[in-house]
Amino acid sequence: MARIPAPLIPASAEALLRYQVVSAVLAMVVSGQVRADAVRAVAALPWLDLNRRQRRVSTRSIYRWLKAWTNAGIAGLEPRSRKRCEASEVLPEAFIDFLRLEHGRDLEASIPEIIRRARQLGILGPGQRVDRTTVWRAARRMGLAFKRHKKGRGRDARRFRHAHRMQLVMTDGKHFRAGHRRLRRVVLIFIDNATRYGLNAVVGTSETAALFLRGLFETVLRHGLMDVLYLDRGSGFTANDTVAVVQKLDALLVHGEAGYPSSRGEVERFNRTASAQLLRGWDRQPAIDPACGALELRAKHFLREVYNHTVHEALDGQTPHQRWSADPRALRLPADPELLRSKFLVEDTRDVSNDHIISVDSVLYEIPRGHAGTTIRFWRQVLDGQLYVLHEERVVRIHPVDLEFNAVSSRARRRPVDDPTPTPPVPSAADLAFQRDFGPVTGPDGGFTDNQDTP
Repeated sequence: MARIPAPLIPASAEALLRYQVVSAVLAMVVSGQVRADAVRAVAALPWLDLNRRQRRVSTRSIYRWLKAWTNAGIAGLEPRSRKRCEASEVLPEAFIDFLRLEHGRDLEASIPEIIRRARQLGILGPGQRVDRTTVWRAARRMGLAFKRHKKGRGRDARRFRHAHRMQLVMTDGKHFRAGHRRLRRVVLIFIDNATRYGLNAVVGTSETAALFLRGLFETVLRHGLMDVLYLDRGSGFTANDTVAVVQKLDALLVHGEAGYPSSRGEVERFNRTASAQLLRGWDRQPAIDPACGALELRAKHFLREVYNHTVHEALDGQTPHQRWSADPRALRLPADPELLRSKFLVEDTRDVSNDHIISVDSVLYEIPRGHAGTTIRFWRQVLDGQLYVLHEERVVRIHPVDLEFNAVSSRARRRPVDDPTPTPPVPSAADLAFQRDFGPVTGPDGGFTDNQDTP
């Protein structure tokens, strides 16, 4: 029986994006960087939200999110609902009308330029102070889009390495072909940043969130929890399920900057080693079984029995296994495997149709009777794809609907309810009139009544 966590409100997409920004700052602070420098470096990076749209964040927002994370965790990162209004409560109404007019006339005009024009025309007084951030927010509420002119900023592209094991774990995917049919496969490698120790390897047909989360579960179960998880910006690494599960594990999630291979140099170097020593020999080879399970077994054997026991030039002549074993930092192994598995449950909601059906990832699932027309909460186990709902205070696994079985099975019929104590019918007006004019022939004792007419 799957263990369902306590009912919680699932984190929104905006909260998960803010969690990634906070994780990036805290990861830099853990590595020894000054907090102010870390905030400025993260603010200079472009961010992709969970809808794959590019976002920019300001240092002011990052400081506010850091404080909210410290005070309330992921719940503090939820956006506050604000009343949407067309006009500003701070700016003069005349300036609001001028802002809308000038933006329509000159799309290239910036907000400071429009403020200067308003002062020249007397719409704003000489001593009347107007904050351009307030103007920008008012313009955004009115649907006026101002172009942001990007400035060229230098970035800190230095290489880094943490001091102890499991402080930072890096993951990347390597695509290859296997077997005589040259089938496409991908292997995800989990590497410890401090010791270069190969933690785990999983193989699949594509780089998906389900494949990565299965590898993450095996890694945590075998080697314990990590402080920071460093990923690239692949679709499986930026998926909602990935961000939600890493947040439940109380780890910081960092997505590497595009065009910055030095930040994940350990994984890139391992990919070259694996390609030269292992993956290259799998292409066009009839003796190689292209099944993902068989390839994964070979990849794990190479990682644990060959690579981890090979002298590494970056470890002063030691092997990754020697550096890993000599590290004094204790591993944070999970105390309860079932509790760890429950953290890989992702919560969501769906509207139930009148025939007790919900749709998840274009698959129809049948819901127990009694939930038609309602919105139901369900949990998806990302490790095996199984779905669960709470029905009559019990955890119930739901299955895809069997349309062929429903086509030939007998329909459920409503059974009549037998009333053990039937109530006598209420006499109508016609019955009352008949009883008045024509009394009963016999009385309660079975004999004739006294008022019966004699012939």
